[in-house]
Amino acid sequence: MSPRDQARRSYGCAVEVTLAVMGGKWKPVILYQLLNGPRRFGELRKHFVGVSQRSLTLQLRELEADGIVHRQVFAEVPPRVEYSLTEYGRTLAPVLDAMRAWGQSFRERVEGIAQAA
Repeated sequence: MSPRDQARRSYGCAVEVTLAVMGGKWKPVILYQLLNGPRRFGELRKHFVGVSQRSLTLQLRELEADGIVHRQVFAEVPPRVEYSLTEYGRTLAPVLDAMRAWGQSFRERVEGIAQAA
C-alpha cells in the first residue's frame, strides 16, 4: 500500500478526501480545462501563468495515480501525449462548475465593493 493510500484512510471527513485528490494550486484548473476534452501538455501549460513544468507534471501524475486523469501516449515521432478525464474524473464536473460559478460571483462582489469605495 502506498503512503498516499495509507494517508487517505486516516481522513475523518469526506471533504478532506476531496481536497486531498483535488487540492493543489493547479489541480482544479487542470480538471476544469479537461472538461472540454483532451489536452496536450503544452496546451494545458499555456492556460496557467506562473506554473513550472515540474509542478504541472507532478500534479498531472497525482491525478493520474488517483484515476481521475488518463494519460495517452501516441506512438509518433515526436511522441505526442494527451491528457483527458477518466469516466470517474468526469463525475467532478458538477463540483468544478460550482467552483467556477462561486468564483465568478465572488469576483463580481469584490469588484462591486472596490467600485463603491
